[in-house]
Amino acid sequence: MSLAKYIDHTLLKPEATIDQIEQLCTEAAEHQFASVCINPYWVPTAKKALAGSDVKVCTVIGFPLGAGLSHGKVHETQEAIIAGADEVDMVQNIGAAREGHWNFIEHEIHEIVSTAEGRIVKVILETCLLDSDQIRHCCQAAERAGASFVKTSTGFSTGGATIEDVKLMRESVSNAVQIKASGGIRDFASAQQMIDAGATRLGTSAGIAIISGSTSTADY
Repeated sequence: MSLAKYIDHTLLKPEATIDQIEQLCTEAAEHQFASVCINPYWVPTAKKALAGSDVKVCTVIGFPLGAGLSHGKVHETQEAIIAGADEVDMVQNIGAAREGHWNFIEHEIHEIVSTAEGRIVKVILETCLLDSDQIRHCCQAAERAGASFVKTSTGFSTGGATIEDVKLMRESVSNAVQIKASGGIRDFASAQQMIDAGATRLGTSAGIAIISGSTSTADY
């Protein structure tokens, strides 16, 4: 598989404009990235811009804190799918994870997986805020709930993906669940390290730099 197919070409800054979203989609189609990852407001714009291409439209749910009510996340998922989202990256309730409320974590993820009706659901753990045992439990809860991926980070917290966390996540789930690394992946070397550690998707705004072998100063 080409490196481009690992990449979710990402623009999640709150100040993003329609011109920037359309440019993101143009780049994704040109380079044949796996998806564009954008805030829900921009899903219809991206769906229109990517019509006729193989690039998926991915959006985020409960982003970036994950601390909203579950029914709000479910409703947000419903609206995103109606708007045309092909994949959803949901932020788990991080505080609940730190408290060890695994039944709640599993139930919330299951609700969103059910709402997504077969579409890919990636669960953002925010690994920089969790210890190793919590990461492991989160991964296992996500698998029990039927998630397609577990994902390291929002890119908006105190840290992004690390090789150690990606390896731990890969070891914590079966091969039925894939790993997405995101946050701080800015060049080919770091991208390859994440793939070698077990990631099958990379969330980054530096996709063009990565596939061209240069380095980006992007902060996601």
